[in-house]
Amino acid sequence: MLDTFRRNINYLRVSVTDRCNLRCTYCMPEEGIKLMKHEDILSFDEIIEVVKKAVELGIDKVRITGGEPLVRKGIISLVKQISMIEGITDFGLTTNGILLEDFAVELRKAGLHRLNISLDTVDSDEFAKITRGGDINRVFRGIERAVTAGFDNIKLNTVIDSSPYEQNAAGVTEFARKNGFQIRYIRKMDLKKGKFWEVDGGEGGKCGSCNRLRISANGIVTPCLFSDIGYSVRELGIEKALTSAINSKPEKGIMSKSHQFYNLGG
Repeated sequence: MLDTFRRNINYLRVSVTDRCNLRCTYCMPEEGIKLMKHEDILSFDEIIEVVKKAVELGIDKVRITGGEPLVRKGIISLVKQISMIEGITDFGLTTNGILLEDFAVELRKAGLHRLNISLDTVDSDEFAKITRGGDINRVFRGIERAVTAGFDNIKLNTVIDSSPYEQNAAGVTEFARKNGFQIRYIRKMDLKKGKFWEVDGGEGGKCGSCNRLRISANGIVTPCLFSDIGYSVRELGIEKALTSAINSKPEKGIMSKSHQFYNLGG
């Protein structure tokens, strides 16, 4: 699928929940958020229909995001159903790793190809501070379980203030080097002020080659994280929502007053 700027749109990021079991300082307020109503969140059947139609239109890369996707009840069933859709060549999931120890083996068996794991520091005290109480040892155990489950292309997502050489990021860099993981450095962004940078080690933030659409947990197809444009699959129908998002994808992100990282997966 080509947008109006001749970019090939082949990547769909699917948020399955706005809920998360951490309260990272750069992502979510300490008091939490006003959660979506249960009936507003897409069912698994609806998500499967969206992905099938997206694949028919040219999507071949799918990533499950959140919130934290592993808190969504029945997530293994959804992964298995998506993995069976012909035409998907790259199927991943982004997680904070807290529940990965319990889910890694089943995710692999269900057909998931790749994992991106958020890890901003390897220091337990710093981790607890950044996440407002998270236990980094659970993440380490989850990573170990993912490796033994057969995930051999794990990527670490590391949020930085401005440089990969910051103390926390440097520790994650060494951890990644020792374990053979890839690492992506993601500079803190501000949606409302329109401040974003290219991801060091990844494709995010590179507007000229952006190939992605996002769909929120309540079914809004968004062509750009830094834009308030969005189309409801429930109101417009799946195909029209997808094609409308592609046709209105801006050349470059500007800002967004309505989006949040926790409900569109960053």
